[in-house]
Amino acid sequence: LRLTGREEAQIALVEAYAKEQGFWIDPAVEPIFASTLELDLGTVVPSLAGPKRPQDRVSLPEVDDVFNADMANTYKKAQQRVPVAGMDFDIGDGDVTIAAITSCTNTSNPSVLVAAGLVAKKANELGLKPKPWVKTSLAPGSQVVTDYLVRAGLQEHLDAVGFNLVGYGCTTCIGNSGPLAEPISKAINDNGLVAAAVISGNRNFEGRVSPDVRANFLASPPLVVAYALKGTVIEDFTTTPIGVSKDGVDVYLKDIWPSNSEVATTMAGCMDRAMFQARYADVYKGDAHWQAINVTGSETYSWRAGSTYVANPPYFEGMSMTPAPVNDIIEAKPLLILGDSITTDHISPAGSIKADSPAGKWLMEHQVAKSDFNSYGARRGHHEVMMRGTFANIRIKNEMVPGTEGGFSRYGDEVGSVYDVAMQHKAAGTPTVVIAGKEYGTGSSRDWAAKGTNLLGVRAVIVESFERIHRSNLVGMGVLPLQFKEGQNRTSLGLTGDDTFTIKGVAGLQPRQDVEVEVTRPDGTKLTFTALCRIDTANEVEYFMNGGILHYVLRKLAS
Repeated sequence: LRLTGREEAQIALVEAYAKEQGFWIDPAVEPIFASTLELDLGTVVPSLAGPKRPQDRVSLPEVDDVFNADMANTYKKAQQRVPVAGMDFDIGDGDVTIAAITSCTNTSNPSVLVAAGLVAKKANELGLKPKPWVKTSLAPGSQVVTDYLVRAGLQEHLDAVGFNLVGYGCTTCIGNSGPLAEPISKAINDNGLVAAAVISGNRNFEGRVSPDVRANFLASPPLVVAYALKGTVIEDFTTTPIGVSKDGVDVYLKDIWPSNSEVATTMAGCMDRAMFQARYADVYKGDAHWQAINVTGSETYSWRAGSTYVANPPYFEGMSMTPAPVNDIIEAKPLLILGDSITTDHISPAGSIKADSPAGKWLMEHQVAKSDFNSYGARRGHHEVMMRGTFANIRIKNEMVPGTEGGFSRYGDEVGSVYDVAMQHKAAGTPTVVIAGKEYGTGSSRDWAAKGTNLLGVRAVIVESFERIHRSNLVGMGVLPLQFKEGQNRTSLGLTGDDTFTIKGVAGLQPRQDVEVEVTRPDGTKLTFTALCRIDTANEVEYFMNGGILHYVLRKLAS
């Protein structure tokens, strides 16, 4: 706290509180724990996570095995290399096309950033360069990072191996990596290559980092630099060279990896309290760009007509002060039938907007050039963009439309985007449901994953299990979360996109009660199963009966 410029009074308060709560370590007193875990430090190894989920830890020597197994089992293809038009190199499966030191988390840890700088320094002194197909970047969360890297003499070496500063804040981690060079992107997509990214971000869900990259690994900043130099994930990083020095000698990871003492010594010489005070003394005033924004003061927000970034959402349109009766969900059609581990990135992507997507088409209709599309994350203030982006992840697979990948559904036999099909159902007055497997809604607690679901007209989501925050968000937007009983799922019940669903007992819901779901097959036969209502508390029942928490709060304020 003192190093980062906090006031002495705040430091004293934190210390006093920690001592009162028993958090303060007293070497003379042996702490008492409710349970303990044993860890053999000799078993700790450098690790990454990937290639699709942050919880899938992979030890460094096994990264190539995991990728190669994915090639055989998931993509069912042999590795290949193809030429890149206009370039003097080729590109292949497993090549690292994005290497980014990014995210608010890793870049707030000076030790790993200094370590990355030391890796870059040693690599630069040996004459190593990143492979030409790797897009490199450095985007710390704080300007102090730049200050201490420059003071330590490390930024010049990071620059030399491609890790130039591109800005501060959310970039590659949230999907704002920007496009790959067009010839590289074309080579990847024309030949179905499984390109890789290695980033120091927080999450690596499908379709998040880049539309051109399928295998995404999370790594520490020094490993990101090393992977940029090697340029591939298909070889054992610990036993094969990462490059050749200017003297023609093979260079291995151990040759450029800094010791703990090197990192500590460098940190001690490049960081002080004054750095943080200088950068954060006027942080709430903003820089010159922020201060130059022309705003008109008003008691309420002044919506600007025609904005494609911010618009007044329709959540309160037609709302009365008395909640409308909540009725059973009658003859709903499935909008999507999905598998396991559907993340909030699948439901509401935050990355780039494709020109041929419903959101891209809407932007072009409103005279926004493709180069100005920005990202879903940047346009989350506009419901017309975000509802079109709901379930528009380029990697989502709807079992109702086998053989397709991306945000597709079908209306009868007609295949279309999820958004277009949802609007067809809305126009016909037909409610819709989403059906999925285990771990529905994992990942970021993204409010738009629930808001977009609501705006598409989805009345219920029936799954094997929910991520807790997304379940709560669905209730907050008036969407009914239902959970299959143990031993049942979409497959065991034979649910298809041609079935019709009637959910009974909604009007008198109680927390965690059983509800009856009646399924009508295309031939008129019926199947009934019981699902668990995952409205878990009495308060949540109130939110749901009000049409969601927004209506509930407004009615409370009005009364």
